[in-house]
Amino acid sequence: MQFHLDGFQTGDPAIHEPADTLANSDRLPETLDVLIVGCGPAGLNLATQLSAFPDIKTRIVEQKAGPIRLGQADGIACRSMEMFNAFGFVDKVLKEACWINETVFWKPDEANRRSIMRHGRVQDTEDGLSEFPHTVLNQARVHDFYLETMRNSPSRLEPNYSRRVVDVQIDTDKADAVTLGSDDYPVTVTLERTDEAHQGETETVRARYVVGCDGARSQVRQSLGRSLVGDSANQAWGVMDVLAVTDFPDIRMKATIHSANHGNILVIPREGGYLTRLYIELDKLDEDERVASRHITADQLVAAAQRILHPYQLDVKEIAWWSVYEIGQRLCDKFDDVPLEDVGQRVPHVFIAGDACHTHSPKAGQGMNVSMRDTFNLGWKLAAVLRGQAAPRLLDTYTTERQTVARELIDFDRKFARMFSAPPKGAPEGSCEDPGDGVDPREFQEYFIQQGRFTAGTAIQYYPSLVCAEPTHQALASGFAIGTRFHSAPVVRLSDAKPMHLGHVAEADGRWRLYAFAGAGDPTAPKSGLSGLCRFLDESPDSPVRKYTRSEADIDAVFDLRAICQQGFRELDLDAFPSILWPRKGKYGLHDYEKVFCPDLKNGQDIFELRGIDRERGCLVVVRPDQHVAHVLPLDAHDELAAFFARFMLDAD
Repeated sequence: MQFHLDGFQTGDPAIHEPADTLANSDRLPETLDVLIVGCGPAGLNLATQLSAFPDIKTRIVEQKAGPIRLGQADGIACRSMEMFNAFGFVDKVLKEACWINETVFWKPDEANRRSIMRHGRVQDTEDGLSEFPHTVLNQARVHDFYLETMRNSPSRLEPNYSRRVVDVQIDTDKADAVTLGSDDYPVTVTLERTDEAHQGETETVRARYVVGCDGARSQVRQSLGRSLVGDSANQAWGVMDVLAVTDFPDIRMKATIHSANHGNILVIPREGGYLTRLYIELDKLDEDERVASRHITADQLVAAAQRILHPYQLDVKEIAWWSVYEIGQRLCDKFDDVPLEDVGQRVPHVFIAGDACHTHSPKAGQGMNVSMRDTFNLGWKLAAVLRGQAAPRLLDTYTTERQTVARELIDFDRKFARMFSAPPKGAPEGSCEDPGDGVDPREFQEYFIQQGRFTAGTAIQYYPSLVCAEPTHQALASGFAIGTRFHSAPVVRLSDAKPMHLGHVAEADGRWRLYAFAGAGDPTAPKSGLSGLCRFLDESPDSPVRKYTRSEADIDAVFDLRAICQQGFRELDLDAFPSILWPRKGKYGLHDYEKVFCPDLKNGQDIFELRGIDRERGCLVVVRPDQHVAHVLPLDAHDELAAFFARFMLDAD
């Protein structure tokens, strides 16, 4: 974290100076740049991103009367932890959450199939997958951290609660009104106030963009005439958070339990050391039957759990929360308002995210995680277009990228849920399931291991597009596959010898990252590839840094250049590097000393080796504001670098 750039200030550096116009009044303004509907994980993620830009007039509305206190989701994937780090609150999550380190597998006891026995255990996530663990924390607490970050932002953004969307209308004749400077607002939203003091009152807001993060029954989605399409597995499940006394030995482990004749359970240890979540398989539903018609009670859930855990005892002392649901996988055909035949001809102005456009079972722990990453993908694109940094066609990439991810998730979830719900092979005659439909418990364990990167959120890869290049030079950095998230690795900062993770320099601030890995030899030599790249970026009229950064802004306001050298930090001097790697910034022209790094050789963690960097040639790794790798280039591929950004960025002056 860097601060004091524009003058010394006391107090918490995470609390920013307030902007002239604050976004925390009870009344909604008549016009907005972005209106976000829904204070779930997707909506709060987007609002937190946009709250960092006080020039973007943003509000978030929610039908509920206030913040949630109990949330359905609790699993936080490694990739989401990396994202939380960019927002600045991952340490709070690490301190409070339960860390999932092992997963254990239980099946019917071979000697007595009425009982269960442990048959396997695996490390929950593979070594080196991420610097952060898989954790579990009440969704409401994740919301709290987002809300706190919004509250401390320059705009002081606060949600406007007790607002129900009544109608959304789009004026397609004003579809070109895309930036902060335009006078037109293409989307008109009518909202009804539901709080007692203003019951029945309506508000009308005109916005440039609207994002519906309002759940599976999304009113925003319905206003677009879109629907969730898919199927149901006709399988009822219950979930409950309990404080219980039990002799089950793996109650503080993530555990999958397949019984012979009573169904299955997924055990998730919760934060605090005492709370446990149980996902409990219930009866099959008849065709077209809804789970609500069964009138299932909490006592029935407890009894089902006790049967499945036999011979172990489960004495539930308190149920903090419980619910029943049915498994289904559904997907929306498009995540914005533009019909397929009009893509490229019309700018999208209404988007949907999270459960509004995809739903699936909760057992793989992907719901909250994928929803947050929907808007992490969208947020920087909206900011770039609104601020005139990127062409509006950038917004088309949101639905193409995230719909592909949602489809992959649903395909995975369908198989995972089916395998989890299936009886173990060898179920005795007279069981409620056909033994021929069973799954070998070891097969399920192997599938769990195979899909570990997917459930951790690190396997997602965007395909070539406007903002993802073809992998022409991928061999220069085999560990930074184009389209995947930037996989951080340990480094040592040259200026102060601080060991750290390279990926942690990236904040959720809308900037592109240019990671220049120096080739063999002296990186400061005038003829080195690194020096040549620095000269191009600093001096050439074709330089993206010069073309797309306003003349009055800091040189790294749009592109944050960092250099990584092969030598140890004691072998190099910062002042020998080009000035663009220790630039002068802010109103005082202070030097930024934090842009050059070396391998962590002391601990044997050489980033060049860990990430497959070509030691002879080096390379440039271009990373998007959402931390996904956009391009890998030779250090001297200046024309290719310029051409890539020319596809979608707009000249600054």
